[in-house]
Amino acid sequence: MSRLVRNAVSMLLVMTVITGFAYPLLATGVAQVLFPHQANGSLIEKNGKPVGSALIGQSFDDPKYFWGRPSATAPQPYNGTASNGSNQGPTNPALRDAVQQRIDALRKVDPGNTAPVPADLVMASGSGLDPEISPAAVQYQVARVARVRHLDVAQVQELVAQSTQGRQLGFLGEPRVNVLALNLALDGVK
Repeated sequence: MSRLVRNAVSMLLVMTVITGFAYPLLATGVAQVLFPHQANGSLIEKNGKPVGSALIGQSFDDPKYFWGRPSATAPQPYNGTASNGSNQGPTNPALRDAVQQRIDALRKVDPGNTAPVPADLVMASGSGLDPEISPAAVQYQVARVARVRHLDVAQVQELVAQSTQGRQLGFLGEPRVNVLALNLALDGVK
C-alpha cells in the first residue's frame, strides 16, 4: 500500500511540475518570441502610453466620438474580469427596454438621423467586451461625429476607410472597425 501512495504522490509532483510550471513557462516564452504584441495584451498607445487594448472595448458616450457596441458586463462596462452576455432572450421585456433606451440615446444626440439603427449599436455581444463594430454602425455615426467636431464628412470618411479592417485571410469573418483606434485617429485631426 505504501508503494502505491508513494507512486501516486510522485506522479502528482511530476505532473504538477510539468503542467503547472514547465508547460506554462514554455507557452509564455514561445508566445513572447513569436507574438509579442498579442502576448502582451495588444495594447494601443498614445504618446508612448497605453490607452487601451485592441481586444477590449471602451465606453464612449461623448457625441464627438464613435460609440461602440454596448457592454453587458457588470458592474462597470467593458470589465474584462466579468466577461459574459446579459442572458436576456428576445422576448425578455428588460432586453427590449435596454435596446429602446440605446436607440433613444442615439436619436437624442443625432435627431436628424432617421436611418435604421444598426443592431451592433444596440445589442451587446456574448462576451460584452467587443472592441469593434461593423462598417454600417460606423457609417450611421459619421455625420454626427463630423458635425460635432466641425470636420468635413469626407475627412471623417477617410479616417473610417483607413481604420476599416477587412476579412481575416480574405474570407474569415466580416469587415470591422476598432472603435478605440478610430477615435484616437479622430483626436489626431487638427
